[in-house]
Amino acid sequence: MSKIIKKIIIAIVLLALVGAGFYYYKKSKALLPEQLYKQQDITQGDIAQNVAANGTLNPVTLINVGTQVSGLVKKLYVDFNSHVEKGQILLELDDSLLIPQIAQSEASVRSAQASLDLAQANEVRNRMLYSQEYVAKQDLDTSVQALKVARAQLDTALSQLRHDKTNLGYTIIRSPVSGVVVNRTVDVGQTVASNFQTPTLIQIAQDLSKMQIDTSFAEADIGNIKEGQVVKFNVDAFPNRDFNGVVKQVRLNPTVTTNVVTYDVVVSVDNPEQILLPGMTAYVSITVAKHDKVLLVPNAALRYKPTLQTDNQTTQEKPKNGQWQGKKKPDQADVAKGKVYVLTDGKPVPVHVTVGISDGKLTEINSDKLKENDKVIVGENQADSGTPAASSGNMKFRMF
Repeated sequence: MSKIIKKIIIAIVLLALVGAGFYYYKKSKALLPEQLYKQQDITQGDIAQNVAANGTLNPVTLINVGTQVSGLVKKLYVDFNSHVEKGQILLELDDSLLIPQIAQSEASVRSAQASLDLAQANEVRNRMLYSQEYVAKQDLDTSVQALKVARAQLDTALSQLRHDKTNLGYTIIRSPVSGVVVNRTVDVGQTVASNFQTPTLIQIAQDLSKMQIDTSFAEADIGNIKEGQVVKFNVDAFPNRDFNGVVKQVRLNPTVTTNVVTYDVVVSVDNPEQILLPGMTAYVSITVAKHDKVLLVPNAALRYKPTLQTDNQTTQEKPKNGQWQGKKKPDQADVAKGKVYVLTDGKPVPVHVTVGISDGKLTEINSDKLKENDKVIVGENQADSGTPAASSGNMKFRMF
């Protein structure tokens, strides 16, 4: 029996030795406080805040050339990319139905003219007879009235003739401006109808050296966009080249899509090389703020919250909505407040800062307690199992 007890004691001692050895081994492998945290330097430099959106390049003036008469396209004188001058013939419609109509109107004019000549002769004769008291006053009035009717009929016939000749002139479509044909929607032999709505036959860009970008920005960004601001943009056709523009107009009419409010912004663009083409997608970026020689920290530093150790230096002020609501002097403007952590005596200590503009990676800060090259915590390193640093806010358990 004593041998069994001795074996048990020996086993317990061995287990204790193994456990102690494992503990000291892990302790020797534990990370130092400086190794538990990911740190980056505070830098000083220039920063710009941009707002971005996509838009479409369009000519400043795009003319839709249509027709006021219906007919068959008989001749076509221009095609895509054709340069045209003002007054140049673009196409002709078939006039075979209008020419007989003009002949009929001309005949109506001649008939009305003959009726007028007869009415004038009757009026002159009756007026002379009335002066000699050979006819009654009623006969004279009748001849005068017939003369007026004949004149009105002639005016109607002449008006119809002018109308028909004008329609005949409309069969020849001329360019209203000088420019470049960017679209043609008809071909020879095609019938166009203008009964209800004037059809678009040809589109002419008046000047491709002047373009504009039609884009839209969210309501959260529109307050920072003003007319005259410099715009940078890229297009897929030239991915390695930057183009410049200027905000021409911020339109007041909002567009609401699924409860998202956007506003149209028109950007004026010079295109002297005419390499920017209508319809290209432009990736627009507008610089709305720029500050020089300011302290900059990574955005991760402002998002960081310690999980490895309990902060015993927390002040009574509590963060609200992700920003620190510090006390403000009566004459101080509203500014955003934030908090970064620095490593002091092996523990993360909060430092409250004033937050400025951001470019998406770095953020401007202002604090009397921080300077260039100071280190701020941006994250935590994973420590070995068994050390306090190995714990995190999301512990997982496995059930056996």
